[in-house]
Amino acid sequence: MRDTNFGFPREPPTTSPAPAEAAAEPSPKRRRVGEAAEEPPPPPELEMGEESLERLRGVVRDSVGKHLYSSAIFLADKVAAATGDPADVYMLAQALFLGRHYRRALHLLNNSRLLRDLRFRFLAAKCLEELKEWHQCLLMLGDAKVDEHGKVLDQDDGSDIYFDKDSENHEINIKAAICFLRGKAYEALDNRDLARQWYKAAIKADPLCYEALECLVDNYMLTCEEESELLSSLQFGKEDGWLSSFYSCLIRKHEKEYVVEAKFKELERESCSISSSSSSETLKNNIDVLACKAEYYHQSGEYQKCWQLTSSLLERDPFHLKCTLVHLAAAMELGHSNDLYLLSCNLVKDYPQKALSWFAVGCYYYCIKKYDQARRYFGKATGLDGTFPPAWIGTGIAYAAQEEGDQAMTAFRTAARLFPGCHLPTLYMGMQYVRMHNFKLAEQFFTQAKSICPSDPLIYNELGVVAYNMKEYQKAVQLFELTLDHTSSSLNEMWEPTLVNLGHALRKLKQYQKAVSYYEKALTFPTKSLSAFAGLAYTYHLMDDFEAAINYYHKALWLKPDDQFCTDMLTYALESSCHSTARRRIV
Repeated sequence: MRDTNFGFPREPPTTSPAPAEAAAEPSPKRRRVGEAAEEPPPPPELEMGEESLERLRGVVRDSVGKHLYSSAIFLADKVAAATGDPADVYMLAQALFLGRHYRRALHLLNNSRLLRDLRFRFLAAKCLEELKEWHQCLLMLGDAKVDEHGKVLDQDDGSDIYFDKDSENHEINIKAAICFLRGKAYEALDNRDLARQWYKAAIKADPLCYEALECLVDNYMLTCEEESELLSSLQFGKEDGWLSSFYSCLIRKHEKEYVVEAKFKELERESCSISSSSSSETLKNNIDVLACKAEYYHQSGEYQKCWQLTSSLLERDPFHLKCTLVHLAAAMELGHSNDLYLLSCNLVKDYPQKALSWFAVGCYYYCIKKYDQARRYFGKATGLDGTFPPAWIGTGIAYAAQEEGDQAMTAFRTAARLFPGCHLPTLYMGMQYVRMHNFKLAEQFFTQAKSICPSDPLIYNELGVVAYNMKEYQKAVQLFELTLDHTSSSLNEMWEPTLVNLGHALRKLKQYQKAVSYYEKALTFPTKSLSAFAGLAYTYHLMDDFEAAINYYHKALWLKPDDQFCTDMLTYALESSCHSTARRRIV
């Protein structure tokens, strides 16, 4: 058993007095004069054979695989001490890193004098990343420049001088990993422009470096056009056609239905080329692929289809956070407050430090129209993660719901600054200016949103609203028709206001029959609005069809009995109908 005093001085051992006769006996081990001294035993053999070393390396790898990091560190240390081989030193540094001994791993790598090798340098930079020493991390990675298109200039190439090249085809390029780490460091230092460029460099260096594309897409660092250009510039291997198709599905969420459906079908075909028929069915039903499709349904306004798909996916994997975010958005649109409550409780319990959890709580309070509490939890989400786009947008929308336009604009401006590739903050700022009847400024913001994402139908609808309010009715008709052209082939209730708006604009142009057809199309949806009934009634009134006008004025007043316009126009229509009937009788 070990005798440990933790640095304190030892006390002399307590002994009991020996009997006198025992003291007089000679010691059996006492050496006589002239007698030769005994040789000490030889030290144990510490050298290891190559077979023993190889066995220990295998045990280290197995210990890492079983997350037994202390065992891995202990054994790797002995192997590295015995050989001094750079590969064994790297193995020890990896074990230290995985065991969260970042300072010790960094010290080992610095003392090894092997930082010419990119892998050693990258692992040292990863240690500095975990220690949040971002400037030192960038210094460790070396000087390099990158242009706007993600092309690396003046890079210190270094080399993988201590490692075999045989496995490179089965690895992500180390230079892609270094570019990605540079991007993370610049993002942490709030230099989002350089972060974007290094992420682009990482995905270009190796299309398999998915983290780089994930950061670009999830943090809205690129416009839709820039995403398409980046995707077309990637050089995929012959066997990576499925990956190209998946990336296309990931970024084309505002395209027309036939374009998106074609991309998903192409992904299904490509998946068959990398696996047998049975496993291709598994890839076809992969949760990441289906979550991407659910996000498309949400963007298209097909909230019920989105909800059903995400519900089934979360039954398979309740902790798939990207799918959870889409599920939250669909539940918000459908007003499923009970589901939001249960989901937010589970998220807060499982992930109390994630922004998504508190964003879910904010969504619940917004859904039940408690906007103060919603703002508080959206604010908590932004406090945990300042780069979480939905929380900033949710904060602005919650302020706007309470008619607090200045605070809403502040939140939207922050989101627009942080996420230059997201058109929603700019779009919502334009909507705020429409509320203020500042149509010129609103048009500028809608045009800016269009430059970021030209395929979102909602932008054209809002531009049409601006043109209508500025009495440019022909332009409004063109924009509302363009809105319908950009929607999916099967219109849903999300676009009912666009049909009504188009009817209003056509009525202003005295194209009454066309206006009636769009009003009637709007009334085929379950959400029958007062505006549709009132617009249809007034159009019939202008066509001197008083009976139909009276019928629809009554239907409008059934929805809102105190509507002044419909009440006055109903009275006028009744009087006109009576005068018309009287004239017919006289004739």
